[in-house]
Amino acid sequence: MSREMTTTADDRATALFGNRFLTEAAPSTHFPDSGMTPLDSLRLVAEDLAMEGDPQRNLATFVTTWMEPEAQRIIAENLHRNFIDHAEYPISAEIEQRCVRMLADLFNAPGETTGCRTQGSSEAIMLGALSLKWKWRERRTAAGKSLDQPNLVFGGDVHVVWEKFCRYFDVEPRIVPLAENKYTIGPDDVRPHLDENTIGVVGVLGTTFTGHMDDIRGINDLLVALKADGGLDIPMHVDGASGGFVWPFLYPDSAWDFRLEQVRSINVSGHKYGLVYPGIGWLVFREKSDLAEDLVFYENYLGKTDATFTLNFSTGASMVLAQYYMFVRLGREGYTYVMRQMQQNAKALADNLRASGRFEVIGDDQEQLPLVAFRLKADHDVSYDESDVAWQLSAERGWMVPAYTLPPDAQDVKILRALVKETMSREQVDRLTQDIEDACQTLDQKGGAAQVEREQVKQGSGY
Repeated sequence: MSREMTTTADDRATALFGNRFLTEAAPSTHFPDSGMTPLDSLRLVAEDLAMEGDPQRNLATFVTTWMEPEAQRIIAENLHRNFIDHAEYPISAEIEQRCVRMLADLFNAPGETTGCRTQGSSEAIMLGALSLKWKWRERRTAAGKSLDQPNLVFGGDVHVVWEKFCRYFDVEPRIVPLAENKYTIGPDDVRPHLDENTIGVVGVLGTTFTGHMDDIRGINDLLVALKADGGLDIPMHVDGASGGFVWPFLYPDSAWDFRLEQVRSINVSGHKYGLVYPGIGWLVFREKSDLAEDLVFYENYLGKTDATFTLNFSTGASMVLAQYYMFVRLGREGYTYVMRQMQQNAKALADNLRASGRFEVIGDDQEQLPLVAFRLKADHDVSYDESDVAWQLSAERGWMVPAYTLPPDAQDVKILRALVKETMSREQVDRLTQDIEDACQTLDQKGGAAQVEREQVKQGSGY
């Protein structure tokens, strides 16, 4: 049989029974010379993704991993709709502003305000911090003072995007260090770093490290007193990326938002506890005047004059519409139910881990995100550490539970952190508890990388 006839037969068999990438490497370095059928393309991508972790077992990410079929339908049917084209898609733009007004209400804004959707909290933080800088420049210019050396004060418990902002936009970061058993910041930590060049102070509502909040009320009181006594009017921005959709429902009497005088802007991630797929974030100002007008651009080449305040431009309308779906689907009652359910399961997990006798649970008696931060007790088997537990748990059962050290000056503290999500049942909480115990029992027998490292250091070999 000729080579041409064999090839044709192979092609027919592939088309009938499978696809050629069962035995060939997938395209990865060169742009393909030819295409393939839709089914082959689908199978190729699906087979690659089959090697990834299960998002439902990913207890590391704060990002939403499940939505109702109706919400998924809204997303799928509007992927082609470019949100930024307000002239062509005015309803999408109106729905964005409905969401902004609802968030302003949720965050107790005193009157008419403004805000926008963003590509996650990272863009919201960049825009909010830029407005802090521009408003500081306005105040300094009006007073005839220098615009040199602006600084921004925040704790070591912030997301890395705050340091990115300072580097990208030429602002001095004044980072308040943490300490062992002190993983958030308060007014006494902030006060020494403030001066007339401070564009603002950042308070975190639900840190990514332990899930707790900075003493936002205490910092606000300090800033109010400074304004009254010394004339320094320093605004505060609240990074509510995770906590902005938690505190209003779990701790409604806890004042952290626009009820506090110096809180002028808040960011929140819709794709975290806002219960929407990535990526959608929100930036809300206390008053319209808190947004620096010079940062708003007016353009008319899309059909009419539009005002835009964004770092990104083209983006799909799907997630804005999905966020509105969630607001009207759940309302305050529904969000409260979901948050309490997650909180109850987080408490159950914390109780289980504490009862095991192996772990110390960090700060679950305080206001906290629905998560469990924990570490091995001081008298634990030193042949392994938290990183070994995380690795063994992933290897044995597929759970993704991160282990990491805390920021300076608490860098000697290593913890594990498990997020408890909407889709996590009590049965799964109990299963996770047992899987953690099984992982520790395995490590009891074989030790972990921590023991190997100590032996190598002892022998002088290192890695």
